[in-house]
Amino acid sequence: MNQKFHTQLRLLREEQRMTLDELALKARIGKGKLEQYEAGTEVPSVPTILKLSNALEVPASNLLDGLQINQ
Repeated sequence: MNQKFHTQLRLLREEQRMTLDELALKARIGKGKLEQYEAGTEVPSVPTILKLSNALEVPASNLLDGLQINQ
């Protein structure tokens, strides 16, 4: 799944038929932040990615594959 992080996050959430509100509650992340992550205007920290992967019940690598790291 070699897509951008924000696209990957939205697809995984939608595959689980989870709303932004549900994911925010489950991951303990504000809905506004999730909206920014899905819009691609903000990139989450590694601990936040781990929270998201746990909430979505997928390996963190499923999300990290779409993360572009600037070097």
